[in-house]
Amino acid sequence: MTDLHLDHDLIRRYNQPGPRYTSYPTAPHFTEAYGPDDFAEDLTAGSTNTPLSLYLHLPFCRSLCYYCGCHVVITRDPDRIERYLEALKREIDQTAARLDPNRPVAQVHWGGGTPTYLSPEQIRDLGTHLRERFTFAAEAEISLEADPRTLTEERVAAAAEVGFNRMSIGVQDVNRKVQDAINRVQPTEQIEDAVRWARDHAFESVNFDLVYGLPHQTPERFTNTLDAACRLAPDRIALYSYAHVPEIKKHQRVIDEEALPSPDEKVRLFGRALERLTGPAGYRFIGMDHFARPDDELARAQDQGDLHRNFQGYSTRANAEVVAFGVSGISQLDGAYAQNVKALPAYYDRVDENRLPTYRGYRLTADDRLRRHVIMQLMCHFHLDKAPVEERFGIDFDTTFETALEWLRPMEADGLVTLTAEAVHVCPPGRLLIRNVAMAFDAYWTAENEQPVHAQTV
Repeated sequence: MTDLHLDHDLIRRYNQPGPRYTSYPTAPHFTEAYGPDDFAEDLTAGSTNTPLSLYLHLPFCRSLCYYCGCHVVITRDPDRIERYLEALKREIDQTAARLDPNRPVAQVHWGGGTPTYLSPEQIRDLGTHLRERFTFAAEAEISLEADPRTLTEERVAAAAEVGFNRMSIGVQDVNRKVQDAINRVQPTEQIEDAVRWARDHAFESVNFDLVYGLPHQTPERFTNTLDAACRLAPDRIALYSYAHVPEIKKHQRVIDEEALPSPDEKVRLFGRALERLTGPAGYRFIGMDHFARPDDELARAQDQGDLHRNFQGYSTRANAEVVAFGVSGISQLDGAYAQNVKALPAYYDRVDENRLPTYRGYRLTADDRLRRHVIMQLMCHFHLDKAPVEERFGIDFDTTFETALEWLRPMEADGLVTLTAEAVHVCPPGRLLIRNVAMAFDAYWTAENEQPVHAQTV
């Protein structure tokens, strides 16, 4: 996708806080009026033919990374981790009992936290427990996130034994000055070891997580990180924009704000990554923050119209319902979202009471389903034909989305989108601002755009 061009003036004009659209409606609209009984009802009502995507949240880390926006628990107490795993397995049992045992599991993802902080024995035990409770499809995609600082070949081997075939490695940045500033020092040799072990144990795909906008990053330093990453040839690269929200994530106050790149400098960092990855390195820009090799399953899914977004980002399993386990985990069913409690004591209490640990959620309205479909089509494929939407939802597209189309007129004038009687098409420059395009179809956006809950769109 070398036709992508970063127009700094356009980016500067359109760069504003906006949702990432891993769901629609977005998480700020979840409500505590939706609880465990609602989720249990929605689980049971799910189609027996719809595949499952299982997400396990393993929150524990050895130390705190100052940039982190995830729900983590810092501990070096093995008993604390073991107690959580026992509760997690009980939650899995309680949830599995409400689902058709023949529903195929098409995807599994372990996130965190640091899933590879578990011991090899714990990885085997939890992986085996899942397989005993669910029916895995033969071609299931099974992935976990890995921290090179705590990864060992024994842990990689244990993951391979229970079927893991994809690994996402947290690289972030290889420059020591940047690493010191975010409290995540990891020599490049550790990353090289992680990749080698994954390849040696037949993992089909390796992803690198990189972050731009971190303290002390410059285009030159970040170029070195990009070159180091490309030299190790991961199949995918997730390039995330650092969201500095110390009012929400208190530990980010440790970061020296004067060391953060300015908004313009941050855009230049993204531009350097776009240039390097889609140019000499040969990666394809999938959308927003994901790059993949042209023959990767993610790229093929986009070509075939099967790409989807969920809380883990872009996904190749478009028709699967996500069922999440563990603290803060978010399930994404066809008609509802459900999030688990975030505090460990509350989680243990719910599981001990044999109750699902749901504390908030949301049931979609007919309008939500329509807008979710439109937004996800644009986020994943940069193109939307109106006729199939009209037929599927029984609407007149231009009448229903009159306000959205007016919103997009200035973007059309700027060459970001093309609006015709038949379709909405996102032009190459607009792909870099796809969140802004999606916001036009978000019925809730006007009400929430003053809230400091979203990062900049670039």
